[in-house]
Amino acid sequence: MSRIINTLLIGISGGSIYSLMSLALVLVWRSTRVVNFAQAGQAILSTYIGYVVVTHTDNYWLAFPVALLSGALIGALVDIFLIRILARRANSGPVAAIAPVIATLGLLGLIRAIVGMIWGGDLRRFKLPVTNHGFTFGHTTIPFAPINLLIVVTTVIVMLIFSVIFQRTNLGLALRASAFSPEIARLAGVRVDLTRTIGWAFAGAAGAIAGVLVTPTNYLSPNSLDLLLVSGFVAAVIGGLESLIGAALGGLVLGISLAFVLEYISSSLAFPVAFVVLMAVLLIKPAGLFGGKRVRSA
Repeated sequence: MSRIINTLLIGISGGSIYSLMSLALVLVWRSTRVVNFAQAGQAILSTYIGYVVVTHTDNYWLAFPVALLSGALIGALVDIFLIRILARRANSGPVAAIAPVIATLGLLGLIRAIVGMIWGGDLRRFKLPVTNHGFTFGHTTIPFAPINLLIVVTTVIVMLIFSVIFQRTNLGLALRASAFSPEIARLAGVRVDLTRTIGWAFAGAAGAIAGVLVTPTNYLSPNSLDLLLVSGFVAAVIGGLESLIGAALGGLVLGISLAFVLEYISSSLAFPVAFVVLMAVLLIKPAGLFGGKRVRSA
């Protein structure tokens, strides 16, 4: 029984990180209807900026907000200087839908190259903000440490903040309207370009949080968040792409599933099992756990 509980705790911690990346992808999708494959690159660049702050100040808690703000700024710049221009140049037909996706793939490679030129390809480590020694109860130590608790709590807070913004504020209504019907939103007085840029900034901040939280328990390199991007995308599709709560839940489902496979079957199945879980969910509920078939109005 204790083995099952320990595996569940490990899965919740890992799933929380997947949830953060999933949230970042869903935020861009809900704001602009673009699947942002450059999210890992934006997150890694923000994380390296946080690494520089930690290196020079030896203070993780200063690096955290710096990385968060850097992620938001990078996200906004990507929209202003890339996505917005593409939207103007390819404003109709199939090209309009596929051009941003191809552009984000190219941007991912570009950011990796820039990071490699500046910081090199050596593996680096963050200073842990809190201990990674498991909590001890009596004579039993569980594989769930303060760093894992920090990850879970941060994920919950981020999800709640963005859920409130999207569901309870005028900004959230403007974000949804700009994504689903930009022409009507403009007629209603919404500044669509600015609103979409805010959505990209939100996503950039969420991705940066994922990067600076996962790096202290892992290594930092130009490609270190690629697997996190894949897992985050799988989690987003499992959740339904439209729901922030679904994104968080999809990350937890994936994280717990991977933890049990690693513990009870084989570590070599870690990558394929993510897609097995995805197919299983989509076969049961094609729209995802929180997806819906109804038509939404902006």
